[in-house]
Order: sequence, then C-alpha cells, then structure tokens
Amino acid sequence: MKQQKAEIILRDPGRYAHHDRIFLNNPVIMQGMGLAPLVVLATSGRNALMLAAAVALLLTPSRVVSYFLSKLVPLQEHASEEELRAKLLPRGLIYSGTAAVVYMAVYPLLDRLFGVELLTLGIYLPMLVVEPLLIYRYGRVQETLRKAVSKGLRVTVGYVAVLLLVGCIREWLATGAIFGMPVTANTILMPLASMPAGGFILLGVISAVWRALAARYRAFLTNEAQNQVIVNRQKEARGKP
Repeated sequence: MKQQKAEIILRDPGRYAHHDRIFLNNPVIMQGMGLAPLVVLATSGRNALMLAAAVALLLTPSRVVSYFLSKLVPLQEHASEEELRAKLLPRGLIYSGTAAVVYMAVYPLLDRLFGVELLTLGIYLPMLVVEPLLIYRYGRVQETLRKAVSKGLRVTVGYVAVLLLVGCIREWLATGAIFGMPVTANTILMPLASMPAGGFILLGVISAVWRALAARYRAFLTNEAQNQVIVNRQKEARGKP
C-alpha cells in the first residue's frame, strides 16, 4: 500500500469507503438502489446482461448531460426550505427528462444488440429513466464534471456486478444452468428463485454476506494503513542524522 493511500484511509476511513461504489459502498447492497429491476427481471444471466447494458449506456451519459442542464437551477449546500421547494421539482424534471432523452437515443443500439429479447424486460426497461440509481443526484448540490463521470462509472460497475451475480445465481438455482448452459444437469435447487419473492430472499442473503465481507475488508485496510504509516515513519527516523 502506498503512503498517500494509507494516509487517506487513516484520515477518514468512512469517506474512503464511501467513494468505493463497487464493493465497500455498493449502490444496491449498501443503499438499496435499483431493487425493482433487480428482483423482478434479473432471473437469468441473459436478462441481467440486457439490464446491465441498458444501465451502462444510460447512467453515466445521463449524469453528464444533467450536470450541464442542472446549472440552470443550481442548488446550494445547506439550502433553505424555501430554496428546496423552489428548485427540487425543476431539478427532478431535468434529471428524469435527461435520462428519458438518453434512453431514446440508446434504445436503437440495445435493439440491435438484443432484438426482440428486450421485450422480456417489459415496462421495467423504460422505467429506468426514473430509477433512483440514475436520478438521485437531483436533490444534491452541484457536482463537478469529473465527479459526474468518475462516480457514474463506479456506480455502473457496482450495479452491473450485482446484476450479473444475482441473475446467474437465480438462473442456476431455478434451472440448473447459467446463460442457458447446463451446470447441474437435472437438478433444480430452488424453483422459487425465478420469482420476485425468491429474488428478494437471495438478495437478502447476498447482502448479508457482502456486508460482512466489506466490514472485514475495511478493518483489514485500516490495519494495513496503520502498519504502512508506522513503517514509513521508522524509515524516516532512521534516515535522519
């Protein structure tokens, strides 16, 4: 571990974990975002892949466009109640409207990639334009363009990772296959996994395990950072006359 990273972790472990949207602060596991399409539609690896492609094409581009448009209705930090009443609605419309426009732009690409299979996603595909995963920024202060891109990409990777994990496990439990390829032939472990109730149960188990592992990893990072700082200080002390 580099000295700079160690110091950042020790200075504020919670803030460091907050910026890790893939594992330590995954938007699904830690914040409960994007649950509807996840538990209803991610019943197979193929469905999860289609949703992942849609989210990847929608999230970061819509966030970047919203960054420019939301400057028309800027929201200051620690805004008053009057300011929130005046600005939250137009900002919400800007974010969801931007996502809708981006959706119309990327749908032909999704149609070219997956064809009629997209119909299996039903109403939940266009409903992504009002999914908090995409538009939750409307109630926050103005972010920088760099943050809009980097955070958008990190949130995308974190959500896609959970989508594919849940989709593949549910397909395996319900059919004994992953992406249509048999894994445990003639063995169906949990038919309920193909239903929304099974999706909630499985996601609950995954979240419990994930959170436990994340807590252990955070403790490991903190311990490693402390050791790194001590070692570097000892080296500096030895180098002094």
